[in-house]
Amino acid sequence: MFSPDCLPVLIGSLPLHDHRTAVELIFDYTPDIPLWPQLPAFSKEGMVRQFMSGFPGLTDDGRKHWVDRGSPDFAERMTSFYEAWLAAESQEVLPPSSPFTLTADTARGFFTFIDLLADRDESPLTLKGQVTGPITTGIGMRDQHGTALFADDNLRDMLIKLLSGKARWQVEQMKPFCPAAGPIIFIDEPGMVSFGSAAFAGVSETLVSESVAALIDAIKGAGGLAGIHICANGDWAPALESAADIISFDAYSFFDHFILFREQLVSFLERGGILAWGIVPTGSPEAVAEERAETLLGKWQHQLEQLCRLGFDEQNLVARTLIAPACGTGSLSEELAVKVLALTRDLSALVRKTYGLT
Repeated sequence: MFSPDCLPVLIGSLPLHDHRTAVELIFDYTPDIPLWPQLPAFSKEGMVRQFMSGFPGLTDDGRKHWVDRGSPDFAERMTSFYEAWLAAESQEVLPPSSPFTLTADTARGFFTFIDLLADRDESPLTLKGQVTGPITTGIGMRDQHGTALFADDNLRDMLIKLLSGKARWQVEQMKPFCPAAGPIIFIDEPGMVSFGSAAFAGVSETLVSESVAALIDAIKGAGGLAGIHICANGDWAPALESAADIISFDAYSFFDHFILFREQLVSFLERGGILAWGIVPTGSPEAVAEERAETLLGKWQHQLEQLCRLGFDEQNLVARTLIAPACGTGSLSEELAVKVLALTRDLSALVRKTYGLT
């Protein structure tokens, strides 16, 4: 049973250009729950593009990417994709030839991470991976006519299967390195709280919930823990009502709105859900520069008190909390990104000392 006990955990992106340096930095600041890094300085590691390899008709000219469903071999590729999906359902472990594996050209951080893990003497408590969710990917990725993949039933179905497979594959690859607790896979899905807005016109709550549920099922079915990471603000009901084990949210900016979903939040916590408390700021360089671990401790304790007023035991909530940044640091300077990592580590240490977890 995984007990987070206010350990620090990170969100994937870093503003670096070297994957080995990024992995070593992650090991330094979060050795208990390290993750593989995403470096958006590389165009194929952008949030939408990174997990699309293997999708039928994917076209990338180095400047932009799209799905060309009008290509002569699109129907053949689509048939091959579904054959691979059907085969995967009976495969204990996905083979290297599967379209559901990550690829070195889009996720070099993952392979560097695994290589360095194999050289370490101590095993971490668990590991963290991530995959961009189907709503955010499906709205951001378009076909050759500019139509969002999520708007087409067939393309959406393939997208959900592709992302589910890539989440499953990560669990399979990381499990040998953390036998005590299953790997954690965060579904990065800001679009999950944005349905109903102009950009998500026609996207229903039911469709949102069903799409993300498929990824959660794939992660859990492979033996992992499923998290949903949302750094946006909006309708939290679908995420809190999902079967996710962990909810990662921007507590620094949006805590007061998050707790408005009292009924769903209470239900999530009562069933043993874990909160990845994004109390370390990432959205404002000025806030990152000004904050200290001590000031963030006071802010977090004030928020903890508000949750306890909903009827929860303080020590129980502390035991089911991860200390996290509000989001990734890919848009910050390298100096401020390292400060975010340091704040996350130092705040976790302060909290654990204050509540007798060390």
